[in-house]
Amino acid sequence: MTFSFRALLLGGFVATLPLRAVYAPLPDPEQGKDLIVTVRAGLSHDSNVFGSATNPIDSTIWTLAPRAVYNVSLTDQTFLSAAYGLTLDQFKSRPGDKLLDSHDASVRLAHSFSPLTVLDLSNALTVSRNPESLLAGQPVNTDQSFTRNQLDGRFTSQVQPKIGVTVKARSLYYDYRNAALGRSLDRVENLYGLAGDHAFLPQTKLVAEYRYQDVSYRTQGELKDKTSHYVMAGADYALARTISVSGRFGAEWRQRAGEADTTAPYIEVSGKYDYTRRSFVAAGYTYTLEETSDTLRFNDSRLHRFFTNVQHAVSALTVASASVAFEPARLQGRRGQADITEDSWRLGAAFSYLPTKNWTVLAHVDYDRVRSDDPFRKLRRERVGLSAAFTF
Repeated sequence: MTFSFRALLLGGFVATLPLRAVYAPLPDPEQGKDLIVTVRAGLSHDSNVFGSATNPIDSTIWTLAPRAVYNVSLTDQTFLSAAYGLTLDQFKSRPGDKLLDSHDASVRLAHSFSPLTVLDLSNALTVSRNPESLLAGQPVNTDQSFTRNQLDGRFTSQVQPKIGVTVKARSLYYDYRNAALGRSLDRVENLYGLAGDHAFLPQTKLVAEYRYQDVSYRTQGELKDKTSHYVMAGADYALARTISVSGRFGAEWRQRAGEADTTAPYIEVSGKYDYTRRSFVAAGYTYTLEETSDTLRFNDSRLHRFFTNVQHAVSALTVASASVAFEPARLQGRRGQADITEDSWRLGAAFSYLPTKNWTVLAHVDYDRVRSDDPFRKLRRERVGLSAAFTF
């Protein structure tokens, strides 16, 4: 396996890992080893541990989080990566369980049949007892912990010198610990896609794509299930490995079980600029239909998602980072239920100090805010923390 192929696969694998407990992008330690073990310990404060609209409960939290990642080239063409992480959160003030254990496990297998044909399979399992993004509109002090599994497959091939084909599939499974939430939100989302690209210029590919999605709920599926067809076209642009821009524009035709069907435009645009080593700025915008946290009153949500991530190497030992996500949405009411509008903000900032290749000290602050026409869906949450990690 060439170095470039391995580096590409490892970078893709990192992107599939479960969300961190910090919104801002964080630098990864450069160990150059097959097996990497990290132990992180920290202290933080959460102003709203249940994401309640009223009577929020705040708490100090002690965290211990060991994690192991193993990367190996099985053959010159086959790469395997696996990871497991345990997070123990000890709350000072929390009704019910005060010690929560969360787990994430992932595995990725990629095989290069030839320099131009690659099969990439990955699976990521998350058991989250202390969710990062909380659900709007849930009753006070509701346990929002869940299990989530994501299975991805991608096959890419260059069928002609300037023409490539990509076949991809994704399956998402949600299982909520709380029985009432489970009856409302437990589901499977399957997404399948077929894309063709043409190298119009050395730096530019024109892309046409079709996607099919089905959403199947565990209970009352006859009222909540959906299927969607997407047709889109766009382009990918890359310049000297420092600038990349991607865009897709099209439409979605959605069929709803027990409710009126709908159509909507589909837009996804993103770009990244790596201006120096360990420093980049990335931004994007998406317009789409997504599931809501209140399936009793709403079919789905028409969502605009704007995001920006910045990471800057202040010096050889310090890295500053920040992220901003703004999501204005209109929740589509079920028959007899009026639509409502709401917008969500998620902001994060972090400062990392790396005194050696093994030690990382991190200070972070995160802020969530949801404004809604429904006062019971409003949310405000601040988290601030300090942690240290040692990597073996």
